[in-house]
Amino acid sequence: MKNHTVYYDTITRLSTAISQCKDPEEVALMTAESVKTAFNAKGCCVFLVDRSTRELGLVASSGLSDEYLNKGPIYFMQTIKEAKDAVPIAIYDVQDDPRISYPKEASKEGISSLLGVPIISHNKIIGAIRVYTSAPWEFSHNDISMVQAVACICGMAMDMCRMYKGYKTSIEILKNMREKNSYGSKKWTPYEGVPKSVDPSICDY
Repeated sequence: MKNHTVYYDTITRLSTAISQCKDPEEVALMTAESVKTAFNAKGCCVFLVDRSTRELGLVASSGLSDEYLNKGPIYFMQTIKEAKDAVPIAIYDVQDDPRISYPKEASKEGISSLLGVPIISHNKIIGAIRVYTSAPWEFSHNDISMVQAVACICGMAMDMCRMYKGYKTSIEILKNMREKNSYGSKKWTPYEGVPKSVDPSICDY
């Protein structure tokens, strides 16, 4: 693996770029590309948990073919359980591990090793980052810590994006409500436009 300076540079650049994002998909794509580049890996994917289907839905990827990405569903409660047990999972040989659901597809794609790290936000698992290598790779403690740090940044940034979109939607709703109210009746009330010096009683109907 590369030295710590590369890790720090990656995290610093990613944090700076992500802080300017307002779209969760853009955050995910930046994360996938940054991790792939930092590890010089074959590919990287960012998944989010779909609570309705109990699957890990692909949000962004870098370096992997469409054929492999569309190989089939990835279940939240099955296969590699980094997104269920909230712990990193490092697999040295994807061809000799029962947790891999699609070993043939992985072999065809040229994947040898895999690292899966959960994305956690507010103590809830919202997804996972997976790093794929073409050569067998024993992921070190520093490797795992680096991806965990990136996953933490990614989770916080996605939350910020959702909050931004929520606030923006709320503001638009309030603006529309205000505009509708501004088109109300133009009829004067009994006392409207009457000088203060005039006795209000003369305006009674």
